[in-house]
Amino acid sequence: MLKLHNLLPSSSSKLLSSYILSLSTKLPPPLTPPFSHQLTTTATTMSINLRTHAFAGNPLRSWTPNRVEPLSPSTAYETLKTRIAESAGESASVNLKVLPFRNGRPLASVASSDTWRLAWMGLEEVKGLLGANLSADSFVYLGSDAEEDSVYWAIDLSRESSLVAKFCAMKLCFVELRTLMVATDWVDLKAMGNLAIAGHARALLEWYNISRFCGHCGEKTVPMEAGRRKQCSDESCKKRIYPRVDPVVIMLVIDSKNDRALLSKQSRFVPRMWSCLAGFIEPGESLEEAVRRETWEEVGIEVGEVVYHSSQPWPVGPNSMPCQLMVGFFAYAKSLEINVDKEELEDAQWHSREEVRKALTFAEYKKAQQTAAAKVEQMCKGVEKTHSLSTDFNVESGELAPMFVPGPFAIAHHLISSWAFPDKDVNGIECHSKQPSASMSNL
Repeated sequence: MLKLHNLLPSSSSKLLSSYILSLSTKLPPPLTPPFSHQLTTTATTMSINLRTHAFAGNPLRSWTPNRVEPLSPSTAYETLKTRIAESAGESASVNLKVLPFRNGRPLASVASSDTWRLAWMGLEEVKGLLGANLSADSFVYLGSDAEEDSVYWAIDLSRESSLVAKFCAMKLCFVELRTLMVATDWVDLKAMGNLAIAGHARALLEWYNISRFCGHCGEKTVPMEAGRRKQCSDESCKKRIYPRVDPVVIMLVIDSKNDRALLSKQSRFVPRMWSCLAGFIEPGESLEEAVRRETWEEVGIEVGEVVYHSSQPWPVGPNSMPCQLMVGFFAYAKSLEINVDKEELEDAQWHSREEVRKALTFAEYKKAQQTAAAKVEQMCKGVEKTHSLSTDFNVESGELAPMFVPGPFAIAHHLISSWAFPDKDVNGIECHSKQPSASMSNL
């Protein structure tokens, strides 16, 4: 059996060992949803290890079984209105914590040289900054923590440009969510939780900003249920509007012998990066149909079996799509000839398992994380240095891998790595599972 560490430089091997050990000791056990009892030979050779993706696993509780509970959205909203109207210094039984945003960027601080945290503020601090301009309708409910007896809110301060300097003096800074994503150490559970909260908040606030008017009659909308939905203000309409989620299929296409995987690259990608195919689901289309259609349209390959892997919320797309839901699949090819749609892709090629393993550049992922973390620290200290994300992907030796795939923050990474190392669990131990821990569809 080919050993994992033999495929990587010694520095990469050490990083990978630390990576899989941390995953096994700090993350939840792999999920095992039901799977079909009818599996083909190509599918049965693959073991799938599911774990919490970046932006998933939000630690805040966003629902309560009883609407009158102190931490429920409706009760918390009434508490918020009362507290805004109260004079400062009055006692409070529930802590109200607020996460400011500006142009889709959450306010962040630096806990140490390589660790960032969300910069939560108390309601009284926010009142002191905004004064009479503060309204309860400006807040969006994020969730609660019963142990801390706290309710968490987000607020958009994009129009309050004068506050940027004040936050800077406090060593706080609004940081792009993508930068925070890359800067997050994927084995730091607290940081991963912060990232999930920030992603959830950004998705809600961006939806909040693009749903100010009713799409049915054109009248203004008003927030309901502590900002978790909206409703048309026209009494004759009263159309309900809910946060938007855009589903996307992302698939690793595999040949019939399970020996090669198809990877593609786009002109917008950083240099040397290859990834999975992906595309939006069309109305009236199943997930499996979307996988087959997108694969055919982009590379001219016909797909047969489709195997579900996992899903990931992706709140770092364009503002017009506040949160995409990436639904990951393995797609088994019935044909091999590639015909690339040049309007969609720059290139697409079949790659052997060994080539894909070498493209899992763990040393580069770690350096990218450390470089991004250093950037966040510089921004919070007011000494930001401009650089391109592509410069993050350089190993310490200065040598560049000929190609790499997205890092652990992306579902594409986990699709690719679980195929590249089918006989490895998260502990790096050989496993001999006869069936994938996933659901299969032949629809």
